[in-house]
Amino acid sequence: MHYFSWLLLLLPVTSWGSETTDFETQMAQVDHTFFQRAFNECDFEYLRQHISADLVFYHDQGGVQNAETFLQNTKNNICSNPKVKPLRELIPGSLASFPLYKNGQIYGAIQHGDHAFYLRSDDGTKVLTSTAKFTHTWLLNQGSWQLAQALSYDHQSPDADETALLKVMNEAGVTALGIGVITNGRVESTQVLGTLDGKVPAPENTLFKVASLTKPIVTLVTLKLVHAGKLSLDEPLSDYWLDPDVKNDAQAHLLTPRILLSHESGFDNWRRMSKTGKLTFNYVPGEGFGYSGEGFEYLRMALENKFEMPIEQLAQNYVFEPAGMIDTHFWWNDQVDNKRYALNFDEHGKPYPLNKYYEANAAANLITTIGDYTLFMQYILQQQQLMPELYGLMIAKKRKLSQQHYFSLGWEILANLHEGEDAILHTGKDPGVNALTLFFPKSKNGYVLLMNGDNSMPVMEQVLPTLYLGSQLWSRR
Repeated sequence: MHYFSWLLLLLPVTSWGSETTDFETQMAQVDHTFFQRAFNECDFEYLRQHISADLVFYHDQGGVQNAETFLQNTKNNICSNPKVKPLRELIPGSLASFPLYKNGQIYGAIQHGDHAFYLRSDDGTKVLTSTAKFTHTWLLNQGSWQLAQALSYDHQSPDADETALLKVMNEAGVTALGIGVITNGRVESTQVLGTLDGKVPAPENTLFKVASLTKPIVTLVTLKLVHAGKLSLDEPLSDYWLDPDVKNDAQAHLLTPRILLSHESGFDNWRRMSKTGKLTFNYVPGEGFGYSGEGFEYLRMALENKFEMPIEQLAQNYVFEPAGMIDTHFWWNDQVDNKRYALNFDEHGKPYPLNKYYEANAAANLITTIGDYTLFMQYILQQQQLMPELYGLMIAKKRKLSQQHYFSLGWEILANLHEGEDAILHTGKDPGVNALTLFFPKSKNGYVLLMNGDNSMPVMEQVLPTLYLGSQLWSRR
């Protein structure tokens, strides 16, 4: 049976709202209500009332249809078998709406976006069958939105999407890709594509090195200690640690957890980058911004001394165990399985030598799986209820870096995306390592991308548009 992914919309007989009604919000409701009632619930009376008598529907597989043909095909192909029912879901973050004006008054709208189609069996299970793009023209008719023209195109099967992605990965020299998706605060899916080394298939529990994605772990450990009343964000860390390079500099006594988490220490990223090769202050701590791995290492030393416990154990107690993470490691201990590690590749697809390390670093070198790190991101979102005040500080726009670009406690922020969202994110990059993790506080959506190659941009370009607000993130790259 062929299921036409016909397309779209029209809100019930609700009139255009007050001047304060947000256009995009109302048009998103138009999309949701029409598909839910007409496509998912097969309400034919509703459908007939909310399409134009002059509807023209263009389908890249089903040809051109007028209003009557469209209604008949919907009845025969979409709603003929309630035991195996096609469902439509808008791909979050893909919908864009544009008003049409005449003499200063809105008379219509154009929408475009992406959506996914599923088959739901009578046991409640559903299987993805295809994704597609759509463009619709809406007209206001006596205060009600009616669908006047619809285009449904670029239908892709899940297998086709994966085949295209694997081809891009191969061309980019990225052999393994982990993708974790969170929807409404809960892990929706995790998967690993590709191979560990160009030959051996990558298992679901592939181990990735994630570089600076270590820092969000240490950030949350610190905030959980604060929440437990065992640490203050503003206590001087000189009581617990003074680096030999700065022990005689009075500015070292200004360093606090808040300053270090906010990358306001005054340190270079790494001391080897300074002219002297030693740790020095480039500005008074707290009065500037400079991304610094040294700052996180300084924090680690202070925490370990204060609590007489290594960062690995602190992380286990305050993050790994409560989040359900069982396969994340700060260094190559005997639990790191070489046979599951995704080797790292340069931009030409040549492998880097495997470099094992045997000491923890608070700023880099974490080894984890896509399953574990996605659980970590789920746990991050749970902090909205578990420690709301500190969660609020973590997503606050503490320091402005540029237009719509900020830094908070341990996280970067891209502000004012579609849907009223801010993206709270962190990246990780080392030779042969590219990683991205982010979440959206409003929707509680998020995702994690882990790759084992230098040439990540072609892969990002392929993957991001399939994820929540990913197209807009890509445009801001």
